[in-house]
Parts: sequence; C-alpha cells; structure tokens
Amino acid sequence: MQSRSERKPTVHCGHRCRLMIAASVLALLLLLGQGRWNPSIADELPNGVAEVITKYCVQCHDADTKEGKLDLSSLSFNPLRRVNFDTWVKVFDRVSKGEMPPKGELRPSEKELTDFQQSVSDSLISVERARVATEGRSTQRRLNRFEYENTIRELLHAPWLQLKDLLPEDGEAYHFNKVGDALDMSHVQIARYLAAAEYALRQVTAKSAAQPEPKTTRYYAREQDSFVRNIVKYKSEPERIVIPVLGYKSQPEIFAKKAPVSVGESDPVLRELEAFVEIASQYESYEMDFDKFKAPLAGRYKLRFKTYTVQVGPTKPVPPAMDERWWIPDLEDVSIGRRSQTVSICSETPPRQLRLLGKFDTPPQPTVHELDVWILKGETIRPDCSGFYRARQGAGRFRNPNATPEGAPGVAFQWMEVEGPIHETWPSKGHDMLFGDLTILESDPIQSEPTALDKVLHQPLGASPRLAETPLTGAISQRSIIEVASKAPYVDAEILLKRFMQAAYRRPVLDTDVQRFLPLAHQSLKSGRTFVDSMITAYKAVLCSPEFICLQEAPGKLDDYALASRLSYFLTNAAPDHELSELAHRGQLHDRAVLRTQTERLLNGPKSTQFVNAFLDYWLDLRKMVGAAPDPILYGDYYLDDLLTESALEETQAFFSELIRSNLPTRTIVDSDFVMVNERLAKHYALPPFEGVQIRKVSLPPDSPRGGIMTQASVLKVTADGVTTSPVLRGAWIMDRILGKPAPPPPKNVSAVEPDTRGTTTIRQQLAKHREVESCSLCHKDIDPPGFAMESFDVAGGWRERYRAVNDKKVPAEEGIGHGGQKLLFHYALGVDPSGVLPDGRKFADVREFKRLLLADEPQIARNLVRQLIVYATGAPALFSDRREVERILDQCLDSEFGTRSLIHELVQSELFLNK
Repeated sequence: MQSRSERKPTVHCGHRCRLMIAASVLALLLLLGQGRWNPSIADELPNGVAEVITKYCVQCHDADTKEGKLDLSSLSFNPLRRVNFDTWVKVFDRVSKGEMPPKGELRPSEKELTDFQQSVSDSLISVERARVATEGRSTQRRLNRFEYENTIRELLHAPWLQLKDLLPEDGEAYHFNKVGDALDMSHVQIARYLAAAEYALRQVTAKSAAQPEPKTTRYYAREQDSFVRNIVKYKSEPERIVIPVLGYKSQPEIFAKKAPVSVGESDPVLRELEAFVEIASQYESYEMDFDKFKAPLAGRYKLRFKTYTVQVGPTKPVPPAMDERWWIPDLEDVSIGRRSQTVSICSETPPRQLRLLGKFDTPPQPTVHELDVWILKGETIRPDCSGFYRARQGAGRFRNPNATPEGAPGVAFQWMEVEGPIHETWPSKGHDMLFGDLTILESDPIQSEPTALDKVLHQPLGASPRLAETPLTGAISQRSIIEVASKAPYVDAEILLKRFMQAAYRRPVLDTDVQRFLPLAHQSLKSGRTFVDSMITAYKAVLCSPEFICLQEAPGKLDDYALASRLSYFLTNAAPDHELSELAHRGQLHDRAVLRTQTERLLNGPKSTQFVNAFLDYWLDLRKMVGAAPDPILYGDYYLDDLLTESALEETQAFFSELIRSNLPTRTIVDSDFVMVNERLAKHYALPPFEGVQIRKVSLPPDSPRGGIMTQASVLKVTADGVTTSPVLRGAWIMDRILGKPAPPPPKNVSAVEPDTRGTTTIRQQLAKHREVESCSLCHKDIDPPGFAMESFDVAGGWRERYRAVNDKKVPAEEGIGHGGQKLLFHYALGVDPSGVLPDGRKFADVREFKRLLLADEPQIARNLVRQLIVYATGAPALFSDRREVERILDQCLDSEFGTRSLIHELVQSELFLNK
C-alpha cells in the first residue's frame, strides 16, 4: 500500500512534514517584505522570528503598506491575549499553505524557515497547553435540547415524550449545537426547562389506579367522517375525489345517494369488502383521518392497516374546449392495481401538526401492514398516498399528472386497527421511577386556575413551529387525578428522591446532594399539597439542576463517569446506559480495550441513529431540509413533493451509516460507486427504475455524476434557496463542510448577486462582473470553482443542462403537469457551464472531474471529518496545539484508508477525547 505522503501531492500540517511547512511559513514572512521595523517589538518575539520578519516581511506588511490589513512591524507576540494568538495562527497558516510569499519574491532558506516555524509553533503550543491545563479544552456546557429530550425519555422510560420544541433554540458555534460558549443559560431557558420537566413528569405519572384493559379496535374507512365528507366535497373535482368501492368495483350508487355509505354492523361480510380509494396525496382541505380514533393516553400502540392498490379508468379526455391534453379518471371503472404504491402514516394534532410514524408499500392484493409506534394523547392517525400528486387548494383548475389514457393509480383503504396503549408493566416504568411500589389511589381531579408555569408552557416560541404538536392542555391545569398511599410521607420522600437522583445524575449521589432538594418536597407537604405534587416539585428541581443539565467535566483527564457521559452523548446523543454506568462505577472505562469494545457496541446499537442524525443535521445542515421549498412556478414538478424531501433526508442518513458500518474510506464522502436510494430517488437521479419506498444500496452506472455526499438531493437542497442556485453558496459550503477550508465572510459593503429568473444571463456571467470588485476576487477564486461544478444540479438536486426561466409569454412553457396538479410554467433557457479552474491552475470540465481533483488530497477530506467529529464529541474545535494529535489520528488510520469507523475509534482513544 502506498504511504500517505506518496498519495498526497500537496503540503499539509503535521509532525512528519515539518520542514516543508517551515519552508512555507517563512515564505509568508518573505512576502511580508523588507520594510521599516520597530526594534522594540523584536525583544518580545520568539527566537529567530524577528530576524525573518526584518529580512523578508515588513516590506509589504509595515505600518504604511499594511497589505492584507496586517502590520507585522508593530505586531507583538502576546499569545495570552486571544486576538494576538489568533493573528499569529493566521500568519502561520497562510505560510503553511504556501500562499506567501508570492512567486518571484525573495524566499528564506530552508533552515531559516524551519527555525521560524519551530519557534512560532512551540511558543503558541506552550501557551495554549498551559491554558488547557487549567481550564480544559472545552467550556463546561449544558445539554442541548435534543440531548435533554433523549435523556429525559430514557430516565422516565417514555420514548414518546416531545420536549425539545418546548425549549428555545440552541446557540451554535463551529457549526454545532454542542459548544459551551454558544449554549447560554437565561431566565427564559430556566423557565422552559422547568416547564418541560414538569410536563414530562406528569405525563409518566399513572392516570388511574387500575391497569387499563388491553383494547383492540377496528376503525373502518367508510365510517370515518373525514373520508365520507370528501365524497360530496370534490364531486366537481374528480381528480382528487374519494371513490367508494366494494373490492375492485366502484359504487356509483353511493355518489347518487341511492345507497348508504356503509352497511355497518348489519352485514359484517360486506363491511369487510368496503373501502375508499384515494388518487391524490392529501393537502389542506383534502384531508382524511381515521378521526373516530383519538389516543386516550400517550404510549406505545400497534397500528394495522388493510390496503390495496387499484386502477381507476381508463381515463377519458375532457372536451376540447378545456384542453385535449388533460385526462380525467372514469370513476365508475375500477380494476385491480398495476403495481404497488407508497403509503405514509402520520399522527396528527389539530390543526395540521403532523408527525411521520412510518411508511410502507401496499400491493394490488389486500394486505395488512403493521406499525409499532409511540403516540401522544389526543393524536389521531392520517394515512396518505405520499407518492401521488398534491393539489393545492385555491390554485385554480388542476389535473392528476399520474393520469394517462390507461387510467390513474389509486390506493384503497379498508380499515385501521389499533391495539393499545400497550403496557409491558403496570404501573409503567416511568411511574415506578417516581413513586416506586406505593399504592395508587384514585382521587377527583383538582381544578385550578392557570399558574405561572401554565403560562410558560403555553407561551409560544417563535422558533418552535411544532410547539402546538405537544398536547399540553390538561397536563398542568389538572394538578393530580391520582394519589399514592404513603404511611410515612417524609421518610418515603427521602427514599424516593435519593433513588431518583441516583438514576438521573451521571455520577454517584451524595447525601448532601439529596439534602439540597429534599426540603422542597417537605415544604410542599407541610403546605398541604398532595404527595404526588410534592414529589414532582422536588423531581423537576433535580431535572433543572446544573448536575443534570450540565456535563460534569473537570480540567485534565476525565474521570470514568465523565468519560462515560462523553462517549454516550457522542455516539447516542443521550445519557450513559446501564452497562456504561457500571463500567464507570468499577473504574474500568479507561482501559483501552474496554473503551474500544464500548465504542463498537454503541456504534452497532439502535441508538447510533441518534448520533448519525444529529451529527448530519449540523455538519451538513440537514435540519434545514424543510426550509426553502421549491418555487411553484420554476419548479412545479418538485413543489409539495414531501416524499422526495423525506427520501432525500433518509438517503444521506443511510449513506453516512453505511460509511460507519462498512468502515468505508472517507474519500467516499466525495465520490462513491453506489447510492442509498428508494424508488422516488432512483427516478429523481435517472437510475434504472424499481419499486419500493425503502432505502437500499444501489450500484451506480459507469461515469455517473452521482456518488458521494455533495451530489445528494438533501445537500443540494439545503445549499439552494428554492428559486435558483448560487455557485457562491454551494462553493463556500463545499470549502467549509467537505474540505475544512472556510472562506471569510463577505465584505459588508458588497451586495449579493441576485438571480436572473428571466433567463437572459447566467450566474457565471453575473459572477464574472462581481469578481471585478477587488475585495471580492480573493475569496471568489476559491469558492466559485466548486460552486460551478455543482451547477449541473438544480434546487432539488435534479440533473440539468439548461437553466429554467419564466421571462415572458413569447416562449412556450414546457409541457406537463407539476406535482401540485398545475401546468408547468417554466421553459428551458441558457445552458449550464459546470467547468472551472482551481486556484492552483488545475481545470475540470464537470462535477465528475472536479471530484477526481478533490480526491488527489484524500487526507484533507479525512482531516476535515476528524475536526468536525472533534467539535461534536468534545464541545470544542481542534486547537492549534491539537494539530499534532489530529495528524496522529490520521496516521493510525492510514491502513484502513482513513476508514470512517476507524477514525471514530481513534478519536475516542485520543487525548483530545480523554481530557476536558
């Protein structure tokens, strides 16, 4: 196997290439010129630095010239000051990248460069390590709202709790919501944490003394009000009407009101054959729920659906006056389906607050599909033919784009069966955590006026669109509907509180810890409140205490408990489980073999998806997928296509999971010979067709432009605005997120390039003029080329060779119907030019060649991934003094070609991870 140095053509920081770096470092100082020098500064600089600056630097970087706004003639060396330290790091980095001095300028000797680089590096490292020894690499931080939700869910054994949207948005630094400097605490946060904690505690408290009887209920589609009303509502709009069928036979007599909608219990055999057929996806007023069901309690349920597919038609053309190209289904002609179709199942809290519970493919034959899900109290269930079009209410006349002369596909819904809520134990594990085996007593609900806490809970957060999804009404306004029998409430309060704290805290609990919170319960009891309410008062204080909300890490080597938390919040985004906690208790977690075994266990565990999803949400900005909806005029074929958006998100999550599972080289981030797609994405990517909504690994044809992360629809969507694409935005994103070479922010006085949706100029032409601004050209030479390579992909990641435009009626629009049932309104205009030239002069013709150029420096792809993982895992970026450790991690993973799983293992074993 080639060595790493043999495979990389460019210079990189690291202990094995010190001489080359040193040469580059002094190169900067040479460029910085031979100008006027302040001798008093020389005494402050590390050995050998003053001589280099005097000889090579100050000619261009003195008080008068000050190129790049850098005056080295007066720059002291005072790295204890953060700004001064960062300035010297920037000087070091510019030189190490070979950017200074420019070609043709006098350069220092190799020895001069080596001495300079060694002197500056050693001095900066010495200062930084002294600070880290006393403060640690990272600032102590609180749990972010995702971690808080996961931690409470596991503590209270309640996976269905929805808490994160009750909390304010977390601050971000270095792309992630894991950095202490950005995770502030305010009175708003405290109030919200208190509210979320009390809501969670009351949700898991038993609602009755006796265990609810297990119940299985069948809800027939023909008996649901929301289905029935759509028979009449859309009679004049046959493209999205609900069709009553008996098996595969239409029932026009029901349309004519000559027969009842359902035979009901009077004919059980016929009742089992009744169904409603949907030929459109649901949107706004065209909505159908199994509305006779509302979850009586939050908890685990099994949902079963009996469905099958049909063909409605053949279709017939409408009168010529309306447009012969349009077809409408013959609602009285229904037959067995031609293929399977996708059905999505959501829970709904009015108004239209939906949570996706699952998807399945239904075949032409009647089939029962089962989902094991967690549902909130009061939620109902909405099925949806998510692969069909979605007609937008009030958008004028629309047609079914799936309709052809052969007919239109449909999905028949017969019934939904609900089993639950399912209780594995009674009382639940969550109730047992709070009240142990104390006997549950029924009591009358205690009505009360809204409290300050109620007002906090119901006060909307502008950045929490799903707040209304959580059914808070009644959670606090009825204080308790049960009580527990305690013969010695003050004694039991102490026993229960200590047990709760031992489970909640991620370290041993001392008696002094318990005594901090016990008075809250005692004072509440003395005031006459119930035992349940009094314990909840103490419990919620525990859940808002620094020991619970914050990670407990002291400067220096982490103890076993802190290491267990760091590993668990890294790889599961949640608190340590029982096995990790036991190893920490026995003091075994620092054993390298044990730590590697636990890392492997967590990576293989079901909660690793919480790591993958949270990491990608911030590294790649996937949390922004729901924003920037495709423009309905320019991109009507993508508009309202939720299945495409959901599939794109699942692709990237599955792709990164495959990188970890198979320990694939990190070059796979840039290019791969496979994709993780389902039927919808395969069509989007123009791959050979297949059926099915499940994501699967599919080999790419030779010379495909797909492969890797950059050409996935999710990334291409979050780096566009829904109207058009910008090489600047995409190029800056690639430089930052994939290569780890972020561009500086744009000058404040330079306006952004506005897209031309009229199709008269291309973005490349506009940028050429933009680069004439001197302050813009320096950065654009780096960020524009990657952006140009990605111009072959539109705002939703579809391949294109020409831009779309909507300039005037002189140019006819493309024929066809969009996903929203409307005619396409755009036309194709100027051609896309995906070629470019990298700053080093290397040229590429398209995205394929661009990816090959990036892979000439595989270590940088791996280096960036390691740096991103360091922030996510430790809550701090890789420091200047961490660079050698980063290079050591890369060296250790050379044999695996920088395997993704290997990099994670080596990071966990590193001093960066094992120390605060």
